[in-house]
Amino acid sequence: MSLGRINATAATLTKNRTEDAVVPTSGLCATCVDGCIGMCEVGKSAYRGTEVIYPQPFGIITTASEKQYPVDLSHFTILGTCCGAYGIEPDSDKTLFTNVNLEQRIGQDKGIKTRLPIVIPGLGSTAIAKNNWEGLAIGAALSGLILTIGENVCGMDPEAKIEKGRVRHSPELEKRVKLFKDWQQDGYGAIVVQANIEDTRLGLHEYAIEKLGVSAVELKWGQGAKDIGGEVKIKNLQRAQMLKDRGYIVLPDCYDQDVIDAFESHSFDEFERHSRVGMVDLESFCKRTEELRAVGAQYISLKTGAYRPKDLALAVRCASEAKIDLLTVDAAGGGTGMSPWRMMNEWGVPGVELWSLLYQYLDRLSKRGRYLPDVAIASGFTLEDQIFKGLALGAPYFKLIGMARAPLTAAMVGKNIGKRVKANETPVYIMRFGQTKEQIFITAPELKRIFQKRFDAIPTGAMGLYTYMQRLEQGIKQIMCGARKFALDYISRNDIAALTHTASEISRIRYIMDCDKEEAEGILDN
Repeated sequence: MSLGRINATAATLTKNRTEDAVVPTSGLCATCVDGCIGMCEVGKSAYRGTEVIYPQPFGIITTASEKQYPVDLSHFTILGTCCGAYGIEPDSDKTLFTNVNLEQRIGQDKGIKTRLPIVIPGLGSTAIAKNNWEGLAIGAALSGLILTIGENVCGMDPEAKIEKGRVRHSPELEKRVKLFKDWQQDGYGAIVVQANIEDTRLGLHEYAIEKLGVSAVELKWGQGAKDIGGEVKIKNLQRAQMLKDRGYIVLPDCYDQDVIDAFESHSFDEFERHSRVGMVDLESFCKRTEELRAVGAQYISLKTGAYRPKDLALAVRCASEAKIDLLTVDAAGGGTGMSPWRMMNEWGVPGVELWSLLYQYLDRLSKRGRYLPDVAIASGFTLEDQIFKGLALGAPYFKLIGMARAPLTAAMVGKNIGKRVKANETPVYIMRFGQTKEQIFITAPELKRIFQKRFDAIPTGAMGLYTYMQRLEQGIKQIMCGARKFALDYISRNDIAALTHTASEISRIRYIMDCDKEEAEGILDN
């Protein structure tokens, strides 16, 4: 299916003049009139050029694809049963959804424990991540989740000390790690530091392991939002020049005097900082994992994106050969930071297709007795039904669901409510629940009881994320209880059914009308 209004979208702040009469193939207005000021994508590109490639306004938004793929998770249904129980005694007084166990153990030694089967993947150097990190880090720590510090954080840190091309000190990275560790509860969850090609050149992982006491690191191949390296916008000339000096690609040339004059006269207001793309092969990947273990990395993960199937196969092979702890596969369409809008919509393998291929590749190696890492999948997950379907789609290999944009939304909402409450400007929509954070956030009494005097130090962004995770926790437990699965290890591909033949063909999940066919006939015939 094609993207509907390909020439106009709220993401790039564009619209058609004739909104009810648009050419389907081009997205241009049916009548493009001489005299139009150019509100559509093509028109705006005539005067703002490359600015229109990216969703706007940068730094205060998260974005994801508008593409409607032929198959998605809604094309599957969850199957429940009225018989038996897995993981608990089949006793009606015990098979309560509150008794469902959602704890997960990750890694070769199963040493990372989580309260929920959720990892928050790479939130890195973008402004939206930095401005909400307090809520994300503390909220994830309180919820017992794995949280990943994304790419380019040290390189973007203006206070970082870099000597001879290696990072020696980064207050920003140190703060991000410390926030999580200071609020980590009973050893649940983990803070993971991610590195792309620039980070690796800076010696980021060595610094994080040796100086910050980080035990879990992640190698970054890519993400589902784009097929290129990380990107951000820079509004400050001196900072743009600092990043260029550190080896980043900065566009336009921030040392060109004509460019400087144009920037200072406000012909444009933002520079673009781009990361390089990596070059992957099995030998270098295994060598790098050996280097990381040698300097003290206890857990190693790989994050890859929605690349073509042979690259997915390479990721699985590398993860197996290097015996890493976690492989995260991010499908097309997701995104939290800055990605080219058309690329976000039109490149990469979509979720159901990518995850189905991933299952097949893992199963192939498993049947050969090869080592398999724990696996997480990501791209647009928001609520409990999707989480259950995602885990079932790749059972028994899929262990975690990667969620970034939705947790970030929860942290942002919590933060913004806190600001409005503090300013005595509680919105009417929120005021019906109360006018203090203790009244508005339903988990506040519980957090106050647990943390007592420390409660006031919990930011409302963290409360927002924690409260959202509590909703997910109960929702997942209710669905699992209905399927009579009382621990995550019992979830199977048989717990979902395809609602269309196409979804069944892609995923190899049974079509709903074929489910239980033999068992049903046996019950009736006998």
